[in-house]
Amino acid sequence: MKAYVFPGQGAQFVGMGKDLYESSALAKELFEKANDILGFRITDLMFAGEAEDLKQTNVTQPAVFLHSVISALVLGADFKPDMVAGHSLGEFSALVAAKALSFEDGLKLVSARAQAMQKACEMQPGTMAAVLGLSDEKVEEVLKTVSGVVVAANYNCPGQLVISGAVAAVDAACEKMKEAGAKRALRLPVGGAFHSPLMEPARVELEAAIRATTFHKPICPVYQNVDAKPHTEAEEIKANSIAQLTGAVRWTQSVERMIADGADYFKELGPGNVLQGLVKKINAEVTAE
Repeated sequence: MKAYVFPGQGAQFVGMGKDLYESSALAKELFEKANDILGFRITDLMFAGEAEDLKQTNVTQPAVFLHSVISALVLGADFKPDMVAGHSLGEFSALVAAKALSFEDGLKLVSARAQAMQKACEMQPGTMAAVLGLSDEKVEEVLKTVSGVVVAANYNCPGQLVISGAVAAVDAACEKMKEAGAKRALRLPVGGAFHSPLMEPARVELEAAIRATTFHKPICPVYQNVDAKPHTEAEEIKANSIAQLTGAVRWTQSVERMIADGADYFKELGPGNVLQGLVKKINAEVTAE
């Protein structure tokens, strides 16, 4: 069975999507439609901007989303997923690819999400850190001993977990992780504490936008970040999308569940190849490209 997976923030690069734009009339039409919806020419920044421009959250998230979704849509009838999933932001790409959301609504939500997250970062500064070389259980155990807001945010693959929260709490947790035997525990260059309780103001803002948006039954199960389970009901998908900003990205668990449910081929659509690498680390037996 074939699973399509969609990357999150961090996969962007200058020049992304230019080949799609130039080789496909449909891609060009969708990119131009995106420029109109967003009110600025995101294609200029994607194809020939500065790397710094692409790092701005309000640009990064729509850029990665557009590259991913348009990559799926130009496949036309060849896009036949048995299941889909996306990492963090990538979940919105997965929802559009699986027709649970329209292209226009997906882009509007991603733009609203980026702006809400940016505001939340400014209201409550936070950070994230990658912990390498400890089991998920050990990381969770250590986090219980740290005071302040710090939680497990991204379960990326065995031995790689990202924590998120208030700066002092994350720093303290990093020290304790090293003491507990982590190979590395290092701060990531991010602007906020994504997938932690510090994103609550963004969750509230995004909830209003999501509730006002029509979700449809997808063409295949969508394995969602918050519970790593397959979903096909529009209302369940909507509720999980709202919970996502403050909930953990259970990527390891999602991929394991997809494999248990029959996936043996994973295809990453979008910029970069981060998810292919994570899938192979989760299970070396499956094909990922």
